[in-house]
Amino acid sequence: MSSCDVCGQSENMPYQCHHCGGTFCAEHRLPEAHDCPGLDQWNDPGGVFDSGFDDSVEDRGGSGGLADRLSLNTGPGGLFGYFRGNMTYVFLGLMWVTFLLQHIVAFTAGADVYRALFVLTPQHPEYVWTWFTSIFSHSLGGFWHIGGNSIIIFFFGRIVERYLGSKRFTALFIVSGALAGLSQIALNLLQGSPYGVLGASGAGLAIMAFLSVLNPSLRVYIWFLIPVPIWVITIGYFALSVGGIFGTGPSILTGNVANMGHLAGLIIGLLYGVKMKGQQRVPQQLQFGGGGRGPGGPGGPGGPGRGRF
Repeated sequence: MSSCDVCGQSENMPYQCHHCGGTFCAEHRLPEAHDCPGLDQWNDPGGVFDSGFDDSVEDRGGSGGLADRLSLNTGPGGLFGYFRGNMTYVFLGLMWVTFLLQHIVAFTAGADVYRALFVLTPQHPEYVWTWFTSIFSHSLGGFWHIGGNSIIIFFFGRIVERYLGSKRFTALFIVSGALAGLSQIALNLLQGSPYGVLGASGAGLAIMAFLSVLNPSLRVYIWFLIPVPIWVITIGYFALSVGGIFGTGPSILTGNVANMGHLAGLIIGLLYGVKMKGQQRVPQQLQFGGGGRGPGGPGGPGGPGRGRF
């Protein structure tokens, strides 16, 4: 059973608004019946009532959006239509595929080729491809690095993608990840450090910080037991990153950790969150540790007052 966000009526089969994520009864299911925030952008080609990869409402005369300029068919019948609403999973898949390729290259082609392909380094910042490949690359020798980033992106990314749309979510992920890596490399150059950087931490923290601005009181239930407002987690990461940069944080964070990259990702997410805040609703609770239904149904993001994972 779920309750309508407008009248509170209990519904066995509630309606979920695709645009604002709210849950409604039959009477309030239409956008105009529940005062959907997207109504203000009904005629906005870049607004929430769009289709395809979020470039515009489908315009048979040509909208001049990115998809039109690149001649990409992002409609339901096109190849790129499969990526709509699924870029979180695409990025997670790319991370794990890249992780496998890293091992193959490291053991077959050697360290020099490995670094040239996957690591953004102070020695070769002109290797522009590493600005992006390094986002999907992670430390070899274990699953802690890629596993931790995957958890953050999986839980938070789906909500942010639903809020922003796939195109803007993709831009946030790629831009924040690249700028986070470049920020760390800039600091390494100033400090004379030879270490390179790799990992999706900057992008993941940008997503988390963005969500913190949308709803700072959003409660994250760790293993269903410990309710923590997301702003506390974000502030905690912020403090640890600053401490790590100046060498005043825990010893585990003052070593081979890209603290400047983490801080850059957080700042990008916060700034973009301020810009985009107020366009749609977001869930009030997240539960880490399994359970719940899939995204979009009751109990998923935008379900009856919470997102269950």
